[in-house]
Amino acid sequence: MRPRSRTLLVPLLAALFLTLLTAPPGSAQTRQPKYAGYLFAYFTGEGTADGEQIRYALSQGNDPLHWRELNAGKPVLTSTIGEKGLRDPFVIRSPKGDKFYLIATDLRMYQNSSGSWDYVQRHGSKSIMVWESTDLVHWTDQRLVKVAPDNAGNTWAPEAYWDDRLHEYVVFWASKLYAAADPDHTGSTYNRMLYATTRDFRTFSEPKVWDDPGYSVIDSTVIKDKGTYYRFTKDERDPSSSSPCSKFITAEKSRNLTDTSYAFVADCIGNGSIQRGEGPTVFKSNTEKKWYLFIDEYGLRGYVPFETTDLASGKWTLSTDYALPASPRHGTVMPVTRAEYERLLRTYG
Repeated sequence: MRPRSRTLLVPLLAALFLTLLTAPPGSAQTRQPKYAGYLFAYFTGEGTADGEQIRYALSQGNDPLHWRELNAGKPVLTSTIGEKGLRDPFVIRSPKGDKFYLIATDLRMYQNSSGSWDYVQRHGSKSIMVWESTDLVHWTDQRLVKVAPDNAGNTWAPEAYWDDRLHEYVVFWASKLYAAADPDHTGSTYNRMLYATTRDFRTFSEPKVWDDPGYSVIDSTVIKDKGTYYRFTKDERDPSSSSPCSKFITAEKSRNLTDTSYAFVADCIGNGSIQRGEGPTVFKSNTEKKWYLFIDEYGLRGYVPFETTDLASGKWTLSTDYALPASPRHGTVMPVTRAEYERLLRTYG
């Protein structure tokens, strides 16, 4: 009987293996998504005393268009050093996945706490705010790290991206750079994107100019797909007939993250659906071949979501049926695992 049983077992196992291989999408054998949802870190603006601190929201499962505010909508991180305001938070997961870094603009504009908008672009902070965490809940004591050169007037909207070629994080931000002969920063200049590299967010390389089209640009964000980096940046010029895409988002691409001459993909992204836009955050769907681009319609609705199935096309469609947190401003959406998702819910309710 034993030889006969083994004879029957072999074809049965083979049939089961074939069934697993040919199971249609959506069947019980389909592998579950690596991530269980998304974390949204953001600030709400300078209109309230605590609006320039870090807030959290969690997506409704893997639906990036519907969100629940955590901590009853109150800040989860507040600044006690520097300008004591936090704007434009950005969260990045380390390549090994065992650590997170949160960086933000060191600036507080509530009742002009740091000065007028003109003043803070001439004499603003040259540092970025940094935290570290292993679980997105417990963060190390915040620290200020100087990254901008001495002739910079401001250090705005820092973001970071891991570069596999350099084996370092590339950290980038917007600064106005003043002439060496103008130490008091009284002259006229414009914002351009700078970058520096780091492995620990403590020691940084000397900053370099990354994006200087000859006019003011701010708020770059990056995503990589199939070996190509896609960069989304706000055109900060004043709108005119010669610059109709001013105050909207421009998309570019390059095979090299630190390239200083990205190729044009599209401009005016969001025009027709929003009145103006800044602070883009871009991320890939956890469950399908789709990308989302949230654009901050500043002074109006805050973030508005757009989507595409082809980054290279430069064509983005306004999402429908969405419910974002209340008044979200320039922040980050990032995927989280089931354990991270449940920990955030347990901690912040």
